[in-house]
Amino acid sequence: EWPEAGRPRRAGVSSFGVSGTNAHVILEQAGVEVVEAEVPVGAGAAGPWVLSARSRDALVAQAGRLEAFLAGRPEVAASAVAYSLATGRAPLEHRAVVLGEDRDDLLAGVRALAEDRGVPSVVRDETMPGGLALLFTGQGAQRAGMGRELYETYPVFADAFDAVCARVDLDRPLRDVVFGEDGEDGEALDRTVYAQPALFAVEVALFRLVESWGVTPDVLVGHSIGELAAAHVAGVLSLDDACALVSARGRLMGALPEGGAMLAVEAAEDGLDLPEGVDLAAVNGPTSVTVSGDAEAISALEERLRSEGVRVKRLAVSHAFHSHLMEPMLAEFAAVAESLTYRAPTVPVVTTAPGDIATPAYWVSQIREPVRFAEAVASLGGVRTALELGPAGVLSAFVAEQGDTLVAVPALRPDRPEAATFVAALARLHTRGVPVAWDRAMSGPGVGLPTYAFQRERYWLGGVDAVEGVVVAEDEAFWSVVESGEGGALAEVLGLEAGVVAGVLPALVDWRRSRVERSRAAGMRYRVSWSVVDGGAGVLSGRWLVVASEGVPGERVEACVGALVRGGAEPVVVVLDDGELDRWELAGRLTEEDG
Repeated sequence: EWPEAGRPRRAGVSSFGVSGTNAHVILEQAGVEVVEAEVPVGAGAAGPWVLSARSRDALVAQAGRLEAFLAGRPEVAASAVAYSLATGRAPLEHRAVVLGEDRDDLLAGVRALAEDRGVPSVVRDETMPGGLALLFTGQGAQRAGMGRELYETYPVFADAFDAVCARVDLDRPLRDVVFGEDGEDGEALDRTVYAQPALFAVEVALFRLVESWGVTPDVLVGHSIGELAAAHVAGVLSLDDACALVSARGRLMGALPEGGAMLAVEAAEDGLDLPEGVDLAAVNGPTSVTVSGDAEAISALEERLRSEGVRVKRLAVSHAFHSHLMEPMLAEFAAVAESLTYRAPTVPVVTTAPGDIATPAYWVSQIREPVRFAEAVASLGGVRTALELGPAGVLSAFVAEQGDTLVAVPALRPDRPEAATFVAALARLHTRGVPVAWDRAMSGPGVGLPTYAFQRERYWLGGVDAVEGVVVAEDEAFWSVVESGEGGALAEVLGLEAGVVAGVLPALVDWRRSRVERSRAAGMRYRVSWSVVDGGAGVLSGRWLVVASEGVPGERVEACVGALVRGGAEPVVVVLDDGELDRWELAGRLTEEDG
């Protein structure tokens, strides 16, 4: 972007695949100096290395093959290995992602995997059926500098972040506030007027970054201000309208008189007796609620609960959010909300308050209503994995309280390198079966790698001894003498003259050899036989599913159904169209049938 001064406002980077040459030429023709550089994927430009197999043993063996292959080939670049693993191998059920800053780190991780040892640099799991939810964090998780490393590493994140900063209505640049470049050491970020737009900007940028890696959510859930980020990325609000609503929300809340308080309580909602002046602000888990209201009433409640042995924690907030103290700003906020355009979401959004998310009335009531995050999570059904988009793992901790059915992974964590943490979160999604387009952050050429480590199991009968033991019941000592071909020894065993035995011995040797060969052949074959069940025809019972495609002749389906009916079964016929269905579409189609 070129301002009046004639130099770039922000230095940018782009990654090019095969079309890089064309882009290079276009830029040079426009008089732009082009400097090429590889963009790291976050966990170091060398990786990650993605492995998979049909079983745990095969995954370990696969790592062993890769380690042995690379041990004697120091000339093979780690990036070439990463590209080949990401683009040349089918993703199987047992998966591992090896993370590292350089080739040595990655080799150490592969070695640990080959030895079946658990180390932090290796993310490992088995895929499972189920969808993906994206969780958007609420106020209180903000921190100075959040997103800075991603901003400097990923152009997609930077562009989305800057787009929000350019649209929010504030008295100072939002980027300076978030990254601590305003000289206040992050103090301004704790003020509601900045905290809410800042979280919105980081979470929208995180979504665009996740989207660029090919990750597609099945459902979205937001917590308080995080619900606005979810609504925008779901298409309910355009970026301009969402930024207008976020700006008004933070500005009007921040302008309210201070004096309210909030308290986190380790107790169930139904076992909590709230005094006058205190409202339920959030239900985050089975025994995790937040209350909000007048400071004096909150202090009295805190003292009472502590005396009863209930664990509580006072929250560092400037206002009592989701309480009656928010009511003075609702009318002015409603005027802003009613001036915007709303659309039906293109991605399902599970709301945390009653009402239709695509209406202005919802966003007004959402400020006053408690955040029922626990109920939203409990309603996710077949979702088994969640990625939290926010500066900390606050919502992931809430999800963990509700059991191990749903596993939540934070995209960022405080005091950890952001790019590496983000890629590790993608690795966790991948190992649980969520599609991740690893190849989008890599470029060739690749390298020929060892083939798959098949885990073979032999089912045929093995050694000669076992075969002979089945068919030979005679005295082993006698046949050993026959096989030796020594006539004198055989004559001694039989008590005959050598001349008599000499004429018989060749015939015995030939007979013995042919008998053993036939026994070996017979031992390698199976025989299938059928027998009639006593009592005549079998009797069926219960409901039987008959699945047919539209291309199957009707008389064939009728014949099958008739045979089942005559046998005593109750057939349920499902006819699918000839279009190819994946396993999830097929499962959904079948579960639509009653029973």
